[in-house]
Amino acid sequence: MDENTAVIEAILREQEEEDQAERNKNNNNIKESQNDDKFAWQTVSYHKRNRKASKSRLGENSTDLQSRRPNVPASSVNVFRSIEQHSEDRLRRTFETQIADEAVEGSKRHSDDGEDSDPEVSAAVENGDVKPKKPKKPKKPKVTVAEAASKIDAAELSAFLIDITASYESQQDIQLMRFADYFGSAFALVSAAQFPWLKTLKESSVAKTVDIPLSSIPEDVYKTSADWIGKRSSDALGSFMLWSLDSIFTDLANHQAAAKGSKKVVQQLSSKSQVAIFVVLAMALRRKPDVLISLLPIIKENPKYQGQDKLPVTIWVISQAMQGDLVVGLYAWVYLLLPILGSKSGCNPLSRDLILQLVERILSTPKARTILLHGAVRKGERVVPPSALELLLWITYPASSDRLKATEKFEAIYPILKEVALAGSPGSKAMKQVAQQILNFAIKAAGEGISGLAKEASDIFIWCLSQNPECYKRWDMLYLDNLEASVVILRKLSDEWKEHSVKHRTLDTLRETLQSFKLKNDKALAKGDDGANHSSLKDADKYCKLILRQLSRGRGCMKNMVFVSVALAVGAAVMSQNVQSWDYRKKLSEILNFP
Repeated sequence: MDENTAVIEAILREQEEEDQAERNKNNNNIKESQNDDKFAWQTVSYHKRNRKASKSRLGENSTDLQSRRPNVPASSVNVFRSIEQHSEDRLRRTFETQIADEAVEGSKRHSDDGEDSDPEVSAAVENGDVKPKKPKKPKKPKVTVAEAASKIDAAELSAFLIDITASYESQQDIQLMRFADYFGSAFALVSAAQFPWLKTLKESSVAKTVDIPLSSIPEDVYKTSADWIGKRSSDALGSFMLWSLDSIFTDLANHQAAAKGSKKVVQQLSSKSQVAIFVVLAMALRRKPDVLISLLPIIKENPKYQGQDKLPVTIWVISQAMQGDLVVGLYAWVYLLLPILGSKSGCNPLSRDLILQLVERILSTPKARTILLHGAVRKGERVVPPSALELLLWITYPASSDRLKATEKFEAIYPILKEVALAGSPGSKAMKQVAQQILNFAIKAAGEGISGLAKEASDIFIWCLSQNPECYKRWDMLYLDNLEASVVILRKLSDEWKEHSVKHRTLDTLRETLQSFKLKNDKALAKGDDGANHSSLKDADKYCKLILRQLSRGRGCMKNMVFVSVALAVGAAVMSQNVQSWDYRKKLSEILNFP
């Protein structure tokens, strides 16, 4: 039993030693873990760009200390609490010190960099988050066209023109380019915003745009330039004008491409080129407007000058030439713009209004009627040719369903344009040709069945008869094919006989023509034509008889007047002889002393 007790005690002692060794081992592990943990969670890592994240981590460190603590017995928890409190206080003080230091550094940088610097942006730049701002470019001073023009010195310009004339004596095209360059330099500081030419030409009235930009040019500068331009040849000026137009339309293409967002590269023009080109082109057009006439076929036929978008520029060009010569202005308007009004595709209301504004300005110029009638024929060409009169006739007197708001404006300008179209020496060879050309479309218009058109066309037709007796023969040929129109014309002659009879040099040709009509009427009626044609033939025959009766009455009156005149002449002769005989007898009796 003692043996068993000794064995048991030995086993218990051995087990107790093992338990003591285990406890000592655990205590050592706890101390090592404590020392390691103490330094592990006291270490702080701070970065400027993660400032806010550091704040959040501070809270996480304080709340998760126990979760990151080694696995220790519950009895040891209070041992770490004072250490944790001390660590949290130290972390908080360190964080506040760093914030204060950054504020001081930011203030210093702000004072060094000026008002545009930002401490937060600077800190971000240091960390590579934001690219540094580029320094702002100094703004150019805003200079208007008038301000730039006022600085041009006429004496300096005159010296420059003398110099280039001598340097390029035989090269007038280069002279004109250098002339444009001079004004380009003068307007170098004028920005496109100060000269929005496209918007101005589109949205402003012709009365306003006609003086842009020359209204800003000093009078002495304009006179010096105009005198010099007047000595350049027409060929050189013509090429220069086309070059200027090309430059303007190139800039127009740039505007259109920018509006559409196109990436197509187009040759850019500087703002100084825009102002200068308009200035020199306006001067050339006003001083030598005749040059524009030679360019009209090119402008009309070349597609690059055509289109509704280019119309404001074309109107501006004609308005400049009009300032130099009113007749040239009207000629260009009739040649280029009137066909647009009469085209089948038509034109939009804005374009139509601009075109009408231009001709209204031409016709409202003081003494415009006298000037235009005097220059109705220019170098063998009519300012308003027969084809233009025909177009005007149809536009001014449309059917009631086709009337527009602009029709009233056409009715206002039509009379003077008609006068210019019919102006000339009566009976001259040129006027006889014009009368024959007009007669052909006048008889067609008279038969269209439109009241106002028929009245005006018949009046023009009768004018043709008074200008050229050959027109009667032409009417005789067209009579049956244009029976309705002939009835309108015959009715007008009959109703207004007193007015029209005095305008005809001879009435014999009219009498012969009417007798020819009567024979044709009789033949056609004898064939028994359809009802409508039959009625027209009856009306025509009626008016032919009425006019012939007027002619016969006039002829009878003429015979009576001739007889009375002869009788009066004979009576006067007899009386004269009797008076002379009585005076002779009286004198003879006095000589012979007869009582």
